[in-house]
Amino acid sequence: MAVTDRVRHAKRYAEIARLLLQHGSPDEPAGASARVQQAEDAEALATDLEAMGPAFVKLGQLLSTRRDLLPEAYCEALSRLQDDVEPIPADVVTRVVEDDLGLSPSEVFETWDDVPVASASLGQVHRATLHNGHAVVVKVQRPEARSQAEDDMHALRELAGFLDDHTATGRRVGFGDLVAQFADALEAELDYRREASHLARLGAILEPYDRLVVPQPVREICTERVLVMDDVGGRKVTTLTPVGRTDVDGDELMDQLFRGYLDQILVEGFFHADPHPGNVLLLDDGRLALIDLGMVATVAPRLRDDLVQLVLAISEGRGEDAGRTAIRMGRPLDGFDAPTFLRTAQSLVQRSQSSVGDVEVGTLLGELTRAAADTSLRLPPELALLGKALLNLDLIAALLAPGFDPSACVQDHAVGVLQRRLRPQRNQLAATALEARQFVEELPGRANRILDTLTEGELTVKVDAIDQEELLRGIRQVANRVTMGLVLAALIVGAAMLSRVNTGIATVCFVVAAVGAVALLLAIAAEGVRHRR
Repeated sequence: MAVTDRVRHAKRYAEIARLLLQHGSPDEPAGASARVQQAEDAEALATDLEAMGPAFVKLGQLLSTRRDLLPEAYCEALSRLQDDVEPIPADVVTRVVEDDLGLSPSEVFETWDDVPVASASLGQVHRATLHNGHAVVVKVQRPEARSQAEDDMHALRELAGFLDDHTATGRRVGFGDLVAQFADALEAELDYRREASHLARLGAILEPYDRLVVPQPVREICTERVLVMDDVGGRKVTTLTPVGRTDVDGDELMDQLFRGYLDQILVEGFFHADPHPGNVLLLDDGRLALIDLGMVATVAPRLRDDLVQLVLAISEGRGEDAGRTAIRMGRPLDGFDAPTFLRTAQSLVQRSQSSVGDVEVGTLLGELTRAAADTSLRLPPELALLGKALLNLDLIAALLAPGFDPSACVQDHAVGVLQRRLRPQRNQLAATALEARQFVEELPGRANRILDTLTEGELTVKVDAIDQEELLRGIRQVANRVTMGLVLAALIVGAAMLSRVNTGIATVCFVVAAVGAVALLLAIAAEGVRHRR
């Protein structure tokens, strides 16, 4: 970063430093009063992050998924971070729409509501109607959102690099990786075209589930700063009263929601990473709508296989198997205590079964992530997002269907997911067929070349074994040094015997022995330096 950038960001560095000094190194409280104090400090941290702008609000939301880094009170406070700010003036909204679409809102839409539905630090949402009568919602980005977020990311990257290089906590946690993950998520939220793609992809994944809906984008009028999508209506599930719950088939809704999420995570490797109750709407026709796909996560195929095994092991109460799967997924750091981690994993699962009667997978994943950090095992960040997503699903289940058993749903559907994972995909079969054809085509020629060399007696086999020349050279070097040491010892003994006779021969022998000893020591030291290099 240039010096001018450092000067411009000096205020931001000072704010971050104040935040670290005020809230840094939160520890688990030892008593009731300490827990109350920690809860108050957690709320204060959330308030400070809200005041620092969109990048830090999003960072706080991401940190709320990292129960391996922060105590539970901080995770709870940060997960409730709200992004409500003063609305953008109507003329500014009009200017953004005109810059991106080339027309004013009144020209693009048949109706346009200047009063926003919601206003956040990155953008705000308006209701509108297309000229064909289709109701939509329009998300418009604040003009200064990208530049402010980029400045904040510069400061966070430099701070993360400093912590990783100069602190033990940084080396254990890897703040640079955390900030890189956060930067990717923030970039996705700043480019509404990516969110439009996320909406379309998630809609395709959940198409088999008739009780789930994802608002689809109107691609023709979506840009980097303007997102137009279906207006599905509905109300937040948090507003559902016990009386209103009787009109909803909560068990069926939650069954489809859990199954849809398992398909997202374990089959497709792409999932909505923030399904908190505020992002799930109950529609008038009894369906559930998933909205706000700014934060999504992807899971690599190999990691998906491990996740299937981990989720099954947890839901079936096999704590040690879950711990071994987590070790295989993670990266052990210096001082990793595998026995302690396995015992902790077994204890967590057993305690959950004995106290609740079934395993809450989301809660257990969070506790398992914390236990891994305590024993110096760094788990993939996708696991923290998965735990957070499943924990939010547990909260939604408590609102819609208190008697719903997430563990049974996970066990039932995960087996089917595993079978689908084992079934070869069409593109994999095509690649395997091409490789098999190439092998069959080249096999006769390769076999002929092997037989020809065998017939002519030119077949050679290369074996990487001990280098005999190097071994003999080393033995000779050792023998030479031993011989030289014996000669020097003989010179010293001879000089000592000749010293009784008044002659200069003894002095010459001492000098020769001293020079030879110094030369031998220098040769040994030089070889040690070369070996280390």
